[in-house]
This record gives sequence, C-alpha cells and structure tokens, in this order.
Amino acid sequence: MGMKAKLDIETGLRNGTSQLKQYYATPPFKIANLTEGRKEKLRLMIMSSSPGILDGDEYSIQIRIREGSSLQLETQAYQRVFQMNSGAAQCIEVNMEKDSFFSYLPHPLVPHKGSCFTAKNKLYLSGGCTLCWGEIHTSGRKLNGESFLFSKLQNLTEIYLDQKLVVRENLLLMPGMLDIHGLGQMEGFRDQASLIFLKNDFPIPPAIEKINQILADYDEIEFGCTSLPINGLLVRIIGNRAEQLFYCLQLLASYLQDPAVKNFVYAK
Repeated sequence: MGMKAKLDIETGLRNGTSQLKQYYATPPFKIANLTEGRKEKLRLMIMSSSPGILDGDEYSIQIRIREGSSLQLETQAYQRVFQMNSGAAQCIEVNMEKDSFFSYLPHPLVPHKGSCFTAKNKLYLSGGCTLCWGEIHTSGRKLNGESFLFSKLQNLTEIYLDQKLVVRENLLLMPGMLDIHGLGQMEGFRDQASLIFLKNDFPIPPAIEKINQILADYDEIEFGCTSLPINGLLVRIIGNRAEQLFYCLQLLASYLQDPAVKNFVYAK
C-alpha cells in the first residue's frame, strides 16, 4: 500500500515582497523557507522524510502564485524511485496569476531497477508571467550496474497560456520495449535534461545564441536549443553525468533570469 501525499503552496505579494501566504503538507513533505531578508523573490525548498518514491505512492503538488509575486522552488536532494510491482505517480499543478514568476529546477530523478513512474505536470499561466521549468532524468544507479533497468519512466508536461495549450512535452522511456540507445532515443548517453523558459518580452534569438555559446564550453554533452510557439525557448541536453547537467540548468536559469550579469552563478 503506497503513500498518498499532498503539498499545497500559495504565495502572495506584500509591500513589494513575495511571501509564503499559506501552505499545507502531509507526510513525507515539508517546506523550508530559504529566503534571506526582504528579497524580491521567495525561495522555498521541498523536503521529504521518505528515502524516495515507493511502490503505490501518489504525490499531488498544488502551487498557486498570486499576481505579481515570485517563487523560486528547489528540492533537497536526488529523487530516487525504488523497485515496484504496480508503479507510482506524481502530479504537479501550477497556477500563475498575472505578472508572476516561477522557477523550478529539481534535482535529478534516479529510477532504480524495476521501477515504474509517471509524472504529470500542468502549468497554467496568465499574461506577463515568467516561467523557468527544468527536469533531469538519469538512467539509474550506474555504479550498481542498473543503467536503463527500470520498466517505465514517463514525464508529461503541459503548459497553458490564458487557458490555451501552448507547450506539450511527453517523455516516455521503456527500455524493455525500445532500443534505448537507438536513433531518436538516448543514442549512447545515459542522462538527459530539459529547460523551458517563457517570458513575453524576452529577446529569444540572442538568448538562444548565448545558450549555445555557454553549453559549447562543456565536454561530453550534446544539446539543442529552439524557440517555442510562444515567446520562449526549450533546451535539451544529454550527457553521462547528472551533476553536470544539473549545474548546466542552474547556469542557464541564472543567465535567463538576469542576462545583464556577466559572471552569473545560480543561488546556492
């Protein structure tokens, strides 16, 4: 019997400062507020008392970012998905009101041998919103010889702008049924990362050029960056070291949030 866990977060704006308006969590979730002083952005970390996602677990995360407020959401550590018989699921729903900001770059997901995990993400944006959404999936516990020994890993992300579907990304990996190293799959690499950035007044073409320059300095990765149907971009990276991909996403997010900073370093 798995665990049904729930996490609700709501932010608000008070005197120009983003604050945690309210939150509700059931085990194993809890929230740590990492905001230092009166910062414009609220910085929260999702913490968990569980060693990872277990068979039958169902996680539901609801996030509401009120008008004009900003939230940078982080995770505590790598998320492990243990061996399963039936599978586990996670649903994240984000509602962003007008002129709000949301950044979410979770630690890499590590699917163990025999695991089966489905994640569904629905993000609802209003006018003037800024979104920075990242994901990293590994092949498993490499040092244990468990690369691509999970049964299924699916991650479906849908982004709506003013109730209209504008971005849909569906990752489905089933190593037992597909040639995971073949063309159009992982092509010999073990880990992959993606980053979606949306902002209606952001200069996308020069940003893509800059991202290509940044990532070209890193060895042992392949990457691509493309514009989206709305004003935004998508970055995809494949490599063999999850920590390297995690750092790359942090670096890109730091640049995209403040392109004027020359020596940009993501908040630690």
